[in-house]
Amino acid sequence: MADLAHRKSTKTVRFTDTNGNPLAGRRLKAEQISHKFLFGCGGFDFVSYYRTENEYERSFYKERMDKWLNVFNYATLPFYLGRFEAEEGKPETESRMLAAKYLTERGVVCKGHPLVWHTVCADWLMNYDNETILSKLKGRIEREVTGFKGTIDMWDVINEVVIMPVFDKYDNAVTRVCKEYGQVPLVKAVFDAAHKSNPEAELLLNDFNTSPKYEELIERCLDAGVPLTAIGIQSHQHQGYWDREKILDVLDRFGRFGLPIHFTENTLTSGDYLVPPEIEDLNDFVVTAEQWPSTPAGEARQAEQIEEMYRILFDNPLVQAITTWDFTDGAWLNAPSGFLRLDNSEKPSYHLLRDLIFNEWHTDTVITTNEDGIAEIKGFKGTYKISPEDDGVTLGQGQETVEL
Repeated sequence: MADLAHRKSTKTVRFTDTNGNPLAGRRLKAEQISHKFLFGCGGFDFVSYYRTENEYERSFYKERMDKWLNVFNYATLPFYLGRFEAEEGKPETESRMLAAKYLTERGVVCKGHPLVWHTVCADWLMNYDNETILSKLKGRIEREVTGFKGTIDMWDVINEVVIMPVFDKYDNAVTRVCKEYGQVPLVKAVFDAAHKSNPEAELLLNDFNTSPKYEELIERCLDAGVPLTAIGIQSHQHQGYWDREKILDVLDRFGRFGLPIHFTENTLTSGDYLVPPEIEDLNDFVVTAEQWPSTPAGEARQAEQIEEMYRILFDNPLVQAITTWDFTDGAWLNAPSGFLRLDNSEKPSYHLLRDLIFNEWHTDTVITTNEDGIAEIKGFKGTYKISPEDDGVTLGQGQETVEL
């Protein structure tokens, strides 16, 4: 078993009482309350909760939200322009802000996805020439990144650039500007707009294409000075599990850049069959949720694959985040790809991942201060709640939590 030393830290802390006197020879409980590592999942249900006024739907979403919060500390929220601003000048800012604030108030890190993408693009953009389209895209970026600053400080800036200039399923504004200006100039323009709007933001390039073409794109972007802070890798596995060999290969090839790696969209299904291999674009596969049910055998397989994949990724120092795309079945492609079934009941994968995060990869310990009130805390990186074992002892102000 990996020792995971890179996921752990040690900190020496001096504890005092409320008068500033050292707490000598005291036993203190150090309980981990959050991870530095980002264990993520799609947070779309939080937005849906605020978009509906139907009380039954709200109750159903709230049940999901509570179960979501029992596992994850990192949420991806939807900002697809074609839905976020279906009519020009009328963005659905309120539902996203309410969802993001609800999550951040509970200690969850939020990411917006995506700021620019050729799919689910706004049709109204095509009323303009390419120069104006690019200007409006940058304006949209500035509006969202500035407006959500402090609540959302992480963004998938542009999505699936490898295929963007040759995407020909339907005409769209983003492919138009990508063809005219080129991949790297477009990426640089939108990243610069995001970075200018929030210089402290985490900015990701995100793609499903894990071939050398994506490596080449990243290299060209870095050479051009794109302010890229992390590499996003999609890992939708509707056509079969990647397996250890492929995961390690992807980590090795994209690790050469030395940048943080986020597995941004991870999908493992729990049904009895897979999307046929001849389907090149997963969006072309159309079935109903009833035609692709979750099964007991599939759920057992899903849990095994999730465990292996998470262990491999958590063992790699460059990986900073893993996001499972669908929290519940029947989301994207109607696949049985969630941690919950359609009725909100929990699958084995839900309990498996929760056990990894809150038991195996979790630290609760007791420390004893020396005569100077000093103690050493060792554990997984994250935030710890400190409390005295002895009744009647009160810690000095600001010592109730410690960051490792």
